[in-house]
Amino acid sequence: MVALPIDTAKFTGIICAVPPMPRVANRETGQLRVDRETGKTVYQVGLCLMAGTSADVVTVSVPGEPTGVQVGVPVQVRDLVATPWENEGRHGVAFRATEIKPLTASSGKAA
Repeated sequence: MVALPIDTAKFTGIICAVPPMPRVANRETGQLRVDRETGKTVYQVGLCLMAGTSADVVTVSVPGEPTGVQVGVPVQVRDLVATPWENEGRHGVAFRATEIKPLTASSGKAA
């Protein structure tokens, strides 16, 4: 499946809705998922993506713990992609980013 890039500049706001949590690879052993490229633990963060009068909460995976990201905090997302998946009759879309960090005044928008 091909990863589809998402232009985050089109959103009127992106806010943390669910705090970062390590992603579990094996529920029986508690082993955490590790990013193949960086070797860092993969975290998942619930983000509220707002555009005009609509908003959706999606779970985004990111390598490494996103520091300073807390519920209600506006965030900046780098290299967000959506990848459609199908497994044993189930299907959905997985979201992934290379970085999620709190939005700061220095990025051009008020925090």
